[in-house]
Amino acid sequence: MADKRALVIGAGGLGGPALLALASAGVGRLVLVDDDAVDPSNLHRQPLFGAADVGARKAEVAARRLGRLFPGVQVEPHDRRFDDASAFELARAADVVVDGSDNFPTKFLASDAAVAAGKPLVHGGVLRYTLQLLTVLPGETGCLRCLFEAPPPEGAVPSCAEAGVLGPLAGFAGSLMGAEAVRVLSGDRGSYAGRLLVYEARAARSRTVPVRRREGCPACRARAAAAAQHLEIDRTPRGGEA
Repeated sequence: MADKRALVIGAGGLGGPALLALASAGVGRLVLVDDDAVDPSNLHRQPLFGAADVGARKAEVAARRLGRLFPGVQVEPHDRRFDDASAFELARAADVVVDGSDNFPTKFLASDAAVAAGKPLVHGGVLRYTLQLLTVLPGETGCLRCLFEAPPPEGAVPSCAEAGVLGPLAGFAGSLMGAEAVRVLSGDRGSYAGRLLVYEARAARSRTVPVRRREGCPACRARAAAAAQHLEIDRTPRGGEA
């Protein structure tokens, strides 16, 4: 794991436990992207922060905390939003992308960037008492757009701040995401590749939903076209041969 590089989007309720799982597994380089500051409302579900960190930048605090806990792991903090300008390059440089963001536009951008870069994505989400987890293997499984097509209209789904989230459930979800990313980095296909896990904490029930590649998915179609073009270039005869 020492030569592996994981991109983690978000250092909060999902990203924090995922970062701890990755670091404890010995993943050599963690690239962390988060543009938020620590708020008192974060403390019940975000394990990398304490009361003394309120007001500080999450990326910087998380990097320091992980550095103290795991001195052998290199943590590269980016105190910025994961946006169109940086998404593809960050994904392309990683061996796995772990999406612990807290809004739909960023989640779809993470999926699009990972698919375009041909890198595995571990997607997770949590709201109230429900969590979901999906691993996307570009070219093999369906992606987030194959499942949902597009983000819901703004305001259609409440945020964690509006609807609340069970703190331990976020920790559980983030730990599952980190463990799944470790499996992918070790060469395993992943337990949730092409399978959306949905867990409802109140009833302690889980189910999985197959996620297949959807015909007409713009992200997967663009990936397939790019792969075909690359293959065509590789097959082009080189000059200089008799």
